[in-house]
Amino acid sequence: MSPKIFINPGHGRPDPGAVGATGLRESEVCFYVGNGAADYLRTAGYEVMVLQSDDLSGVIRKANGWGADVFLSIHCNSFHQPQANGTETLYHPASSKGLKLAQKVQNQLIKEFGLTNRGVKARTDLGVLNQTDMPAALAEMAFISNPAEEKLLSKEQDRWAKALARGVSEYYG
Repeated sequence: MSPKIFINPGHGRPDPGAVGATGLRESEVCFYVGNGAADYLRTAGYEVMVLQSDDLSGVIRKANGWGADVFLSIHCNSFHQPQANGTETLYHPASSKGLKLAQKVQNQLIKEFGLTNRGVKARTDLGVLNQTDMPAALAEMAFISNPAEEKLLSKEQDRWAKALARGVSEYYG
């Protein structure tokens, strides 16, 4: 039986998440990247469910109820200073498998884009990491508030999707 991968593209409606200087919405980037990653993972033989919603408790219930083997949440970072930059991936410190997943995803994102490696970071305050029943990671691909990174998030969504799919596949490799 193939592993079940649950992908949660961050934010949705009505919350667009962070918005870049050009008007690029985090929710739109995450939607396209998340669905692209799902397509690559399905082609590789994984069973995938994608759910983008502002109702995080509903997202968590759906992932847990579906019996996902892995949970990946996809986001764009943002900061009030436009020079903030880089990629980071978050996990819950009580989950060694979540750490492994976060490391694999982070490695692929850094390998693909070469942005500043902000590292793999433990977080205890995020529901998608601490209320899911399976290993979970939250990828902060790049800073939508940084003009150069916003351009990458806008123009290179297929590359982001491939890198995330490779990270999940490598977790099982």
